Amino acid sequence: MMQSRRLVLGIGAGLAAAAGGGALWYSRAAPEAPAPVPSPQLSEDGPMGERAIGRADAPVVIREFFSMTCSHCATFHREAMPQVKKELVETGRVRFVFHDFPLDQIALTAAAVARHLPAASYEPFVTALLAAQDRWAFARGVNTTEELAKFAALAGLARARFDAAVADEGLKSAILRARDEAGRSYAIDSTPSFVLNGPGAKNLKLAGARPYPEFARLVQQAAG
Repeated sequence: MMQSRRLVLGIGAGLAAAAGGGALWYSRAAPEAPAPVPSPQLSEDGPMGERAIGRADAPVVIREFFSMTCSHCATFHREAMPQVKKELVETGRVRFVFHDFPLDQIALTAAAVARHLPAASYEPFVTALLAAQDRWAFARGVNTTEELAKFAALAGLARARFDAAVADEGLKSAILRARDEAGRSYAIDSTPSFVLNGPGAKNLKLAGARPYPEFARLVQQAAG
C-alpha cells in the first residue's frame, strides 16, 4: 500500500526548500496535456472560495487534503479518483471538496496559480498537474515556475495573470493559514488525507493513496 507523504512544512513553520522531501527526479518532456474542460458543478467565491465537484446537497462530503508535489496524491488521482468521480460524485452520492495542503514552496506556488484560475478550471488543472509531476515539478535542471506557466497557459491563464498569481503573497499566506487550521481541526499531518462526513458518521478519516473500494465502503458507512 502506498503510504502518505508526511508534512514537511510544519504548522506555523517557514517554507521548506523546493528540493526537499526526498523528491525523485526525472528527465523532462514538454507538456502535452489538453486544455482542461470546465465543469459547471464547481462553485466560486473568490480565490479562497470552496473548490468542489458534485451536488451541493449530496448526502456525503469527502474532503481531500493534498499537495501538488505529493507523489502519493498523484497516485490517488491517477488510480482511484476517476472511479470516485464516476461512481460516487456523478451519481449524486458524494460532494468532493479540495483542500490545498502544500508541503513545499513549489506546491504552494502551484496552489496559488490554481486558485487564480476560474473555479470551474481548478479541478481539471489540479488533475493535469498531478498527472505530470515529472514534467514540471521534479524534472532535473528545469525552471519549475516556467514549466508551471506552460500548464497554466494550457488552462487559459494569461501570462500577466500567471505572474500575478506567483507574486500573490497574500493568497499564499491565506493558503498556509487554511492548511494550518486544517492540520489543527482534522489532525492532518500527511497527504493525501481524506475526511468524510454524512448522516451516519462524522469526521471519518482516511490517509494515504487508498483504492476505490475503501472509499465506496466508507461512503456507505457515512451515508448511514
